[in-house]
Amino acid sequence: MDTQLHAVALNCTLKPSPDQSSTDVITDQLLTELASHGVTAETIRIVDYDVKPGVEADMGTGDQWPQILERINAADILVFGTPTWVGHMSSVAQRVLERLDAALSATDDQGRPVMFGKVALVAVVGNEDGAHKIIADAFQGLNDIGFSIPAQGGTYWNHEAMNPKDYKDLDETPPAVAATNKTAAANAVHLARQLARDQYPAT
Repeated sequence: MDTQLHAVALNCTLKPSPDQSSTDVITDQLLTELASHGVTAETIRIVDYDVKPGVEADMGTGDQWPQILERINAADILVFGTPTWVGHMSSVAQRVLERLDAALSATDDQGRPVMFGKVALVAVVGNEDGAHKIIADAFQGLNDIGFSIPAQGGTYWNHEAMNPKDYKDLDETPPAVAATNKTAAANAVHLARQLARDQYPAT
C-alpha cells in the first residue's frame, strides 16, 4: 500500500492576505496535481506571519517561524513558491531559506539532518526574467539544507519582457506550464514514496 504523504506550500509573495497572489495560483496548481496522487496539502502565506530575520530555529519573542517550521517538519513534500522581483526571488523567499539554514545543525535519532527524506519543488512566477536563476538558487539552498530535488522539479511562468501581465490574470494555464506542473508533482510523489520506504543511510 502506498505511503500517505503530506505537502506544505510556502507562498513567498509580498502581498498579505486577502490580496490575490499569482504565486498562490501556481502553488495551488501543484497542490492539485499532488492531490491527484493522494497527497494531502496545506498552504502557508509567509508574509501573514511575523518571521524574524536570522538563522536560528527560534529568534525569540514574537517570532512565528517555529510554528511554520513545525508544519514543514510534519510534511513529506515542500512546495517553495516565489514571485520574481528585480530578477530575483522575493525577500520573503530569501528569508525562508535563511531561517531554514538552522535545520543544517538539527539531526534525527540516527544523526541525519532533519530535512533528509523530504522532497522539494520550486515554483516561480513573474512578468520579468529571472525564473531559471531563482530556481537554481532555490534548488541549491534547499538541497544544502537536506531536501531532495526530483527530476524536473521546478515550474515557472514569465510574461514577455516590457509587457507586464500577472499569472493570476491568465484566462487559462499555458499548456507547457500545466504539463510541467503535472510532471513535477508526479516525480515528487514518486521520490517521496521511495524515501519513505528507504531513507538515506545514517551518518
